[in-house]
Amino acid sequence: MYPTTLTQLARANPFSAPLFSLQKTEEPKQTTNVNGQTRRFAAAAVADEAEVSCDFGSLKYYALCGFGGILSCGITHTAVVPLDLVKCRLQVDPEKYKTIFNGFSVTMKEDGMRGLGKGWAPTFIGYSMQGLCKFGFYEVFKIFYSDLLGEENTYLWRTSLYLAASASAEFFADIALAPMEACKVRIQTKPGYANTLRECLPKMYAEEGMWVFYKGVVPLWMRQIPYTMMKFACFERTVELLYKYAVPKPRNECSKSEQLIVTFVAGYIAGVFCAIVSHPADSVVSVLNKESGSTAMGVLKKLGPRGVWNGLVPRIIMIGTLTALQWFIYDSVKVYFRLPRPPPPEMPESLKKKLGLTE
Repeated sequence: MYPTTLTQLARANPFSAPLFSLQKTEEPKQTTNVNGQTRRFAAAAVADEAEVSCDFGSLKYYALCGFGGILSCGITHTAVVPLDLVKCRLQVDPEKYKTIFNGFSVTMKEDGMRGLGKGWAPTFIGYSMQGLCKFGFYEVFKIFYSDLLGEENTYLWRTSLYLAASASAEFFADIALAPMEACKVRIQTKPGYANTLRECLPKMYAEEGMWVFYKGVVPLWMRQIPYTMMKFACFERTVELLYKYAVPKPRNECSKSEQLIVTFVAGYIAGVFCAIVSHPADSVVSVLNKESGSTAMGVLKKLGPRGVWNGLVPRIIMIGTLTALQWFIYDSVKVYFRLPRPPPPEMPESLKKKLGLTE
């Protein structure tokens, strides 16, 4: 017998491990489609087959998810380049750029309106590649790890599943992002070095070789992996809680527009937490890519415990909006291409019987 109150409290905590011991469970039922491909049935049922354009977990599904990632990350990061530029300058030169408003004022006086767009090309290319890997591989790893766990354990350990899948995806996404991130920061924070990607890329390679494009990959992992883990896990659990407590009707009774509004709200909430978790590492990356020959530990010592939080407010505004728009665009792509969109997970009937919740 499990204490009912304690069991419910434990399940309500989104970051707790389950109180139940892992047991071997039956594999999820599978069926074969007309092309001979094995189709998975997720713990939460997908939309009716007549309403979707491909099988859940098929190559087409992964490809279109990756395309959604390209659009969601490439467009949104490019749109906030002016705010990102000022944020980077606040981090690397706080004596000159004292506040976000002062940063915009000084930048426009020195470089004009066009100066606020510096670094847009590496931003668009780099974050498009990152989005492809981030969202595409997240879907791959989420299904892969779910298959390893089985239906019951997938539900019990779903927060851990989101964290593991997002961390695995971001590992590869940052390798794709690193070269363009290095160029972007060098253009934005080193006046007179280069004004365009075509100038910056060959100049950096000639001066420091190929390693210059990847010397920031470890700080990127430090910044982006916790950020992405929070982004995906917090989003998934927030969506679940919104439909459970805030939305007055079940998800399957909501229109596509109403579902996308829930997506946007959950994305913004997740984005605020993301910005706070990843900001110290973001400060290190900005200074590291500005200064030749610098190291992550050296930059960390130079900034100190207070310096790593420079530029936090503009980053919260930027990342909150960014994350909300990314999830909105990504989910809109899924709606447009009629991809399977499983509803929030529910406890499997077999687990309810084991816990004595049903007869």
